[in-house]
Amino acid sequence: MTRPRLALGGGFLGAGKTTLLLAAAARLQTAGRRVAIITNDQGGELVDTRFLRASGLNAGEVTGGCFCCRFSDFIRSAEQLLSFDPEVIFAEPVGSCTDLSATILQPLKKFYGGCFLLAPLTVLVEPRRAAGLLAPDADPHFSYLFRKQLAEADVVLYSKVDRGIDFPSIPGVTARAVSALTGHGVGEWLDNVLNDGATAGARLIEVDYARYAEAEAALGWLNWQADVRLARPLTPAAIAGPLIERLDRALTDGGISIAHLKVFVQSGTGYLKAGVCANGEEPSVDGTLDAPPASRHELVLNLRAGASPERLDPMAQEAFAAIPGRLRFLHRQSFRPSPPLPEHRFSEIV
Repeated sequence: MTRPRLALGGGFLGAGKTTLLLAAAARLQTAGRRVAIITNDQGGELVDTRFLRASGLNAGEVTGGCFCCRFSDFIRSAEQLLSFDPEVIFAEPVGSCTDLSATILQPLKKFYGGCFLLAPLTVLVEPRRAAGLLAPDADPHFSYLFRKQLAEADVVLYSKVDRGIDFPSIPGVTARAVSALTGHGVGEWLDNVLNDGATAGARLIEVDYARYAEAEAALGWLNWQADVRLARPLTPAAIAGPLIERLDRALTDGGISIAHLKVFVQSGTGYLKAGVCANGEEPSVDGTLDAPPASRHELVLNLRAGASPERLDPMAQEAFAAIPGRLRFLHRQSFRPSPPLPEHRFSEIV
């Protein structure tokens, strides 16, 4: 079997990581190359995993903690994907994670160099959010995480260039622009990170883990999954759109900022992923937009917002209750992340 190249694509919540990796995978598959993806989250029942698998990709996942804290699970997931003989395995860390070079890339080089080739660590930056996180009045928790992500990156990409957003100047950072929607810059990025001569994990950073834990716990996390039986057939879009609108309105009225809100809806006729990265934002939508109506759907919601789980729960409950049908909840999880405790943390570059 091929020794696959393992490429981590990090970046803050809502940077467009999954969308970029899906576009990159499609480009590689068109060129005849085999691709797999590993997703990651602090909780279970992931929108992104469902969406990638529905899109026809071989996707593994690591749940219940970030890659660094679940490093053994990460290795198991990567090894399970080897049965598909991929040439490239993309891995998407949790959007609030940093210190990936010390806790993931260096251990991979030390212990698993014979199993995987490593690509440079890419950090994706959404320009509008970056401007906010770099501003003098930025939330200190999120600004800390964002700056640490940039500091350890081997490659920095500005995402969503197709939206015509001005890119903020980041001192000491050289970034390329990409658009998963138009394909701009995606091929050049792949040529860079999949090159045999590219260096992975060239930087180590100092991280205050108490501050890191406090920053991650500043967000409430909510992961819900339900089986939906409708009174009358609806398309996936007719469920996802109003659900996001109701939640967005409730959160905004409550003065709660959205870090990332995404929904996945799948029926026997099609599937759809929709999400927003800020209050009042027009949702981004991917999937089978022309799927015909159906009476039964699987619904997965992942929400990251600046409030306690106790405040988010009733808002989500009310939004779900407005769906015109019967819901059977298969998974309901609301929490603040536990402090990060990496399995490995290297102090020197391997």
